[in-house]
Amino acid sequence: MGLLLLVLPLLLPGAYGLPFYNGFYYANSANDQNAGNGQGKDLLNGVKLVVETPEETLFTYQGTSVILPCRYRYEPALVSPRRVRIKWWKLSENGAPEKDVLVAIGLRHRTFGDYQGRVHLRQDKEHDVSLEIQDLRLEDYGRYRCEVIDGLEDESGLVELELRGVVFPYQSPQGRYQLNFHEGQQVCAEQGAAVASFEQLFRAWEEGLDWCNAGWLQDATVQYPIMLPRQPCGGPGLAPGVRSYGPRHRRLHRYDVFCFATALKGRVYYLEHPEKLTLTEAREACQEDGATIAKVGQLFAAWRFQGLDRCDAGWLADGSARYPVVHPHPNCGPPEPGVRSFGFPDPQSRLYGVYCYRQP
Repeated sequence: MGLLLLVLPLLLPGAYGLPFYNGFYYANSANDQNAGNGQGKDLLNGVKLVVETPEETLFTYQGTSVILPCRYRYEPALVSPRRVRIKWWKLSENGAPEKDVLVAIGLRHRTFGDYQGRVHLRQDKEHDVSLEIQDLRLEDYGRYRCEVIDGLEDESGLVELELRGVVFPYQSPQGRYQLNFHEGQQVCAEQGAAVASFEQLFRAWEEGLDWCNAGWLQDATVQYPIMLPRQPCGGPGLAPGVRSYGPRHRRLHRYDVFCFATALKGRVYYLEHPEKLTLTEAREACQEDGATIAKVGQLFAAWRFQGLDRCDAGWLADGSARYPVVHPHPNCGPPEPGVRSFGFPDPQSRLYGVYCYRQP
């Protein structure tokens, strides 16, 4: 079995023709020069290595498993199999560093970081090097590169993964424009969500999201979606769209934040209780029912993906009181579907019920 050497690439004169290896250079040992069909120079003599990945974006849900398709072939086809090296990694996005996911040679493989124990190559069919990711997390969405390396020849393809979810604006209990970027990240995480990307906000705008308060996005820009141009929101003369303030200082500037929550594995429900509750009593009531008090992101996800429709306002984990409406009807707020908010009432008030979340 060949020896795998990992060596940092060197910028040597005349080395510009070497393939790009994303920080690793894979060197063959002396006894592995002719692995495969024994004709190590075939790829330099008219044989082309082709990597195929889907052009369309893959959509899936948090907590599920997904397969990122990747196949390779040779043109013209080779009679004997060749020994190749496979590498998957997640590309840098919105300032986040690249992440190595998996490297493999034959049946030997190594996984990295948060992907350990959650990823493996399918390899069900010849030349199939698709990647399966299990127990998908919020941070797993993005662009992945599948690279196939045969000697000095390498080719790669991109796979884009998106999680099905819902974007919602979030405002601090202290009021409008109170969050710097890092605080925005924290409050989204506390609500079972993550800071939304521009692509997620744009898609939400296409689906009808209209919000006049500017909020942080994942790339530290500040933007807001407008469907109905009006005076307080840039003026009636501007076309509908996602308005941008551009990049802002992550620590010094303060705005609201747009969060992104994915579909749930568990269930959000309004707890039937004989009396209205204080915030503390609401938490205890959910616990007594074998659940926890729901987070804002969980309520939005249940409204969007589970059709939760209830005209009763209830406490949530952040101390706000809200209720979800799928089918608007009289005496239940505005005529549009959405999650209504009563803000952050006095936690000692007994005016609301509670929304609970139960794990599957």
